[in-house]
Amino acid sequence: MITLLAWLLGAVAVLLLLPVLVLFAQVLLACLPARAQAPLQGPRGRVAVLVPAHNEASIIGATLASVGAQLHEGDRLLVVADNCSDDTAALARAAGAEVVERSNDQQRGKGYALDFGVRHLAADAPDVVIIVDADCQLGEGAIDHLARRCSQVARPVQALYLMRAPAGAGLKVQIAEFAWRVKNLVRPRGWARLGWPCQLMGSGMAFAWRDLARVNLATGHLVEDLKLGLDFCANGKPPLFCPQAQVVSYFPGSDEGLKSQRTRWEHGHLGVLLADAPALIVASIARRQWHLLAMTIDLMVPPLALLVLALVGIFSLAWLACLLFEVMVPALIATVAMALLGTAVLLAWSRFSRDVIAFSVLMYAPFYALKKIPLYLGFLIKRQVEWVRSKRDES
Repeated sequence: MITLLAWLLGAVAVLLLLPVLVLFAQVLLACLPARAQAPLQGPRGRVAVLVPAHNEASIIGATLASVGAQLHEGDRLLVVADNCSDDTAALARAAGAEVVERSNDQQRGKGYALDFGVRHLAADAPDVVIIVDADCQLGEGAIDHLARRCSQVARPVQALYLMRAPAGAGLKVQIAEFAWRVKNLVRPRGWARLGWPCQLMGSGMAFAWRDLARVNLATGHLVEDLKLGLDFCANGKPPLFCPQAQVVSYFPGSDEGLKSQRTRWEHGHLGVLLADAPALIVASIARRQWHLLAMTIDLMVPPLALLVLALVGIFSLAWLACLLFEVMVPALIATVAMALLGTAVLLAWSRFSRDVIAFSVLMYAPFYALKKIPLYLGFLIKRQVEWVRSKRDES
């Protein structure tokens, strides 16, 4: 009985150690000088910026202004007003955008809006399509960087997409901003140091028209961007991280909006991890698609809060078993994993987030993880499977 307990605890500890090792390696690599990218050369081509929007009247004007200022003659700015019940379409037209409206109560989700927009663009196809969410602001030169890099490498290109805490946000949102920065800046920067691809992040994504027109976008998947990146990589088009182009958004100001957003992202991520990752690992090794293997290994790192909760749990159980039954190996493995995770978090904060949150705020992270237990229990009991827009504010 004790042998079986030791084996089970050891197996779980090793399973948790593996994603911790990946995260630790990514943080260490990210701390090294960034790998130099080839200078931008060649023509930029005609660009179409595609903005899917569902009831975004409060923010669509600012987003379109940041995009429009970077467009060249012959470029297009297309807004898909998807199942809107507000003035999104009218405001987008007033801002100078081309607008198409889509109404379909049965097929809801960003993927369907993107498919609708791409089919509309087909009549006058651009060279490059850049997808920008309706709540995002583009950094200076982002369109040019994305379009030129995409034309140069003939692969999808992902901008650095950051989410920021609104002014006066509480500790929970500040920790969420740090976790997002680890996921969307530190980890892809680490993989890029080895020349490996990054996940697609949903906004600030550039695609060659000939590639995007061939894929099926019309899905209601919770994390359509994650699936899309894996599909492109499996087809020999691994996405390239381009931190020189930056896209910024803000977390919802309401607790309801924040909860809805996190549930959609994390339930979607965990669903893909459990359903697709094992098969992707086997397929990538069998076909010697090492870029796909690298993306899948990255996918298998769960959300940071869940990793902390799982590791604290197995650490506690392993040391309890060690004290009661002298089962030492699982406790040692769990301790190594805890030390590596703590070191990775501290390095990521020190190198990339010291200007974002104070060290005292970082100490709140374990309590933040505890508050997300209902979210992860919800995945086991009744996971979210339908796309739901996050509520932006209290109104």
